[in-house]
Amino acid sequence: MTARTLTRLIKADTAAPGIAADCLRAGGLVAFPTETVYGLGADAADGAAIARLYLAKGRPSFNPLIAHVADIAAARRLAVFDADSERLARSFWPGPLTLVLPKAPACPVAPLATAGLDTIAVRVPNSGIAQAILRAFGGPIVAPSANLSGHVSPTTAAHVRADLDGRIDLIVDGGPTPVGMESAIVGCGGDGPVLLRPGGIAREAIEQVLGRPLRQPPDDAAEAPAAPGMLASHYAPAARLRLAAKEVRPGEALLAFGAGTVRGAQAAVAVLNLSPAGDLVEAAANLFAHLRALDRPGVAGIAVMPIPHEGLGEAINDRLARAAAPKDNG
Repeated sequence: MTARTLTRLIKADTAAPGIAADCLRAGGLVAFPTETVYGLGADAADGAAIARLYLAKGRPSFNPLIAHVADIAAARRLAVFDADSERLARSFWPGPLTLVLPKAPACPVAPLATAGLDTIAVRVPNSGIAQAILRAFGGPIVAPSANLSGHVSPTTAAHVRADLDGRIDLIVDGGPTPVGMESAIVGCGGDGPVLLRPGGIAREAIEQVLGRPLRQPPDDAAEAPAAPGMLASHYAPAARLRLAAKEVRPGEALLAFGAGTVRGAQAAVAVLNLSPAGDLVEAAANLFAHLRALDRPGVAGIAVMPIPHEGLGEAINDRLARAAAPKDNG
């Protein structure tokens, strides 16, 4: 496929899993919905397809990818589980939790997908169409978010097409993703479980299953990430974000939260509210779609109202902080 060829778009009907699986077997790139965001899939064992995926996204090659599988049995063929990871997998899979584990001796995933590390990130998605594609394909699929690297993650097929039309082979349109926030990532082994990335399952829920607190990642994790989504600048719109804003400045749009308001809101270029009711689950589901909608011509910046840091608020604030960071991730 050349850069001038339009990407094929199909609906997530009964024929879609077979079409997607055939495309993947041929070394193609397929965008499809999970419960979190749309993923850009490639055969996890095909180094050439993975290289093309990095190229399509403009993704730094040192940033590892998540391998998606259909069930725990398939995950055990890729990774070595300990007692903590077994407990987490049984509690949260299928679902928005990624585990970073030691590679199994016969792990078939191409080294390029793991950025040369001796660990692998693996997840079982809780999405009917994603599960159907995985089972039709019959092997692991690496699937980072289906957007240009560093851009806002996609929660609809239209978001994928806006970033990757002409760069990938196929988009499976399954409608908006229900969670709208990437998976939480937990590394297991060594000194105990560590929260590498907040995400679609709250820290408190994970810690309750483990029976102890999660460790924090090392300070240098952004320079040499052990898991996806750890770069300091990520999920970024073109417009500058200003966090915990107490007023709207001239030329800014407002990303609001809850029933309150801030000074100058009536003069904002545009206003979208993550959750008028102050519901963090609703806010997480709306985050990326609202950022994309506000990131448009005529918007000099986006003022973001404060978001509580408990529950899914930790993941929302993590994504907002990375979106606001200087865009120097290569």
